[in-house]
Amino acid sequence: MKEKLVVIVGPTAVGKTKTSIELAKALHGEVISGDSMQVYRGMDIGTAKIKREEMEGVPHHLIDICDPIESFSVASFQSRVKPLITSINERGHIPFIVGGTGLYIKAVTHDYQFAKAPSDPRYREELEAFVEVHGVEELHKQLKEVDPLSYETIHPNNYRRVIRALEVYHLTKRTIGDFQEKQPDESPYDLVMIGLTMDRKVLYERINLRVDLMIKQGLIEEAERLYAQGVRDCQSVQAIGYKEIYEYIEGKVSKQEAIELLKRNSRRYAKRQLTWFRNKADVTWFDLTDGDTYEKIAEIKNFVEGKLF
Repeated sequence: MKEKLVVIVGPTAVGKTKTSIELAKALHGEVISGDSMQVYRGMDIGTAKIKREEMEGVPHHLIDICDPIESFSVASFQSRVKPLITSINERGHIPFIVGGTGLYIKAVTHDYQFAKAPSDPRYREELEAFVEVHGVEELHKQLKEVDPLSYETIHPNNYRRVIRALEVYHLTKRTIGDFQEKQPDESPYDLVMIGLTMDRKVLYERINLRVDLMIKQGLIEEAERLYAQGVRDCQSVQAIGYKEIYEYIEGKVSKQEAIELLKRNSRRYAKRQLTWFRNKADVTWFDLTDGDTYEKIAEIKNFVEGKLF
């Protein structure tokens, strides 16, 4: 029999954390973070990392496992998550992968084989040098010419993924999406994929409010501490929430400009997340715009139970 796996996806600020906690409590679940940034220690506010008291006793995995100067890839995520799914199932519990990093989640749910796409370290170094001189935006423009889909779905701040997409095309004249499409169609798991969505205007208002709350909670101070510790020019601080505040710290923009950039980039990221999951994953969607949240969670619970039990 296949191991059970529930995945909860959706854009930032839609309500994935609360939903996952309630479902995990009801279904004897354990949560695996599917967020590529929550793996980093000391990056709490900008990643909207769940607090210990918010877990309500539900075990959480893959949070605070790396230092901010370390790299963490989709292959790293896959290699850590697969044994976690097995061990959680062996305990008689249900693993819930919860997050918004689409490629990370799909790599697990469909057991991507990464060795199929070649690499060229020298070319990668050339692109990294290009970023140093011209910046991530100019590198991102190169991607538009050869791989428009990746251009739309990969944020320029995630320059390592931009580099990887360019590297694959450089070597094969095929897009990284071509390699992904040749991955297995069937999941090795007894899989249920839940998508959370809501009216775009309401979602954007929630994102703006979340950013304001992050600032009040000390996001700028968190970023200043990381900057003072020498956490610069590495993968972790290219993320939305830190990139913008670093520009303020370095005097490139005003505080208010940094906050507005963060709101804008977060809204754009949410739009890309929805596009990715709708195009790349077999998801059953639940709209959280209206009505009682707990009523909607009960509906999702009944759906999951009907699929797995």
